[in-house]
Amino acid sequence: MSSSEIHQPDRLHGLDALRATALLLGVVLHASMAYFPVTIWIVPDTDNSPVAAVLFFAIHLFRMTSFFLIAGLFAHMMLHRRGAFGFIKDRLIRIAGPLAAFWTPALAAIIAVLVWMAAIRNGGTIPDGPPPPPLTIATFPLTHLWFLWVLLILYAAMMIVRAPFALMDRGGSWSRFVDRMTGALIGPWTPALLAAPLALAFWLAPNWIPFFGIPTPDTGLVPNPVALTAFGTAFGLGFLLDRRRDLLARIERLWPVFTVVALGVGAAALVMSGGPVPELAPVTDPASKAPLAAVMALAVFATTFAALSLALRFASGRSAVRRYLADASYWIYIVHLPLVAVGQVLVVNAAWPWFAKLAVVIAGTMAISLLSYELLVRHTFMGRWLNGRRIPWRRRPDPALAPAE
Repeated sequence: MSSSEIHQPDRLHGLDALRATALLLGVVLHASMAYFPVTIWIVPDTDNSPVAAVLFFAIHLFRMTSFFLIAGLFAHMMLHRRGAFGFIKDRLIRIAGPLAAFWTPALAAIIAVLVWMAAIRNGGTIPDGPPPPPLTIATFPLTHLWFLWVLLILYAAMMIVRAPFALMDRGGSWSRFVDRMTGALIGPWTPALLAAPLALAFWLAPNWIPFFGIPTPDTGLVPNPVALTAFGTAFGLGFLLDRRRDLLARIERLWPVFTVVALGVGAAALVMSGGPVPELAPVTDPASKAPLAAVMALAVFATTFAALSLALRFASGRSAVRRYLADASYWIYIVHLPLVAVGQVLVVNAAWPWFAKLAVVIAGTMAISLLSYELLVRHTFMGRWLNGRRIPWRRRPDPALAPAE
């Protein structure tokens, strides 16, 4: 009997752990960008290594597709439990609300770090820079909170697509057909099937840089087609998987297959996209672009399913530490980017190896984020706002366990 069959609680611990891991790896990913062998980040450091680029590449392959797959599954779960009105109300409070509240301070903090770094590079004085671009639909800076905006778009699309089928499916025949199709979709072949539309999107993208895989939709209110294809596919599959929870056990059993394929295809994608020191130039030759697009798309979903199956296999039990980090991960991701950038500036002139700087930045960011979560969020109204519940500072003892007088 598999661990998924043993542990069938209301809270899916393995999936919760994967969602938290995807968010927390954002700290590592953004911290590593300062130590690339080529400049791609607002705080470039002269101490760098190709290893940092490989670390970024490996995390970027699966992180957000895994997140959106879990988001789709939990979206169906919440919609089933709360109904359409309850679902919409909850998402407006816990997704749209934080986006509106934290976008301005996050952007202001990032701009402040940019100015600070420019002053350091300019001998202590702030140089004159070009004026910022006009704020338009195409230039709107979503910062690292872009995932909340994309979530809202996918929630809206889910409600719109689902509505006519819900009206037509009075007898349940359509639901049964969809569930059978979902069952046929899940197997060793799943990453290849999901990769097909993403490969086409990669191939059609005019300025696609293979090393970065899915272009991050952090600028503009209309996400790029590649990101919509990748994240929409993952979200849609997650939505369907919640209807067929039994398929999670099948995915778990395939963890050796998914892991081996992910390692092999992921390594091939890294080599084909330029290796640890990539040129970061768009591919212009359609003939060479096609195999690159196919391998990269397969690597994205192979690593996603490797992560999913490993989480189901090895993290499906209850863990107080994992539960705490899962609760804290949303807040940590919201506040982490300015903290990472400040940490990178503070150590930029230190005579340390790059990996020591990276470790200090990650440790400092996590320490401040976790402390602020414990003091400002977990036990206050913000805990209810972000996580749907507020944990009391001191739990009352269970009356059933109280000693008899």
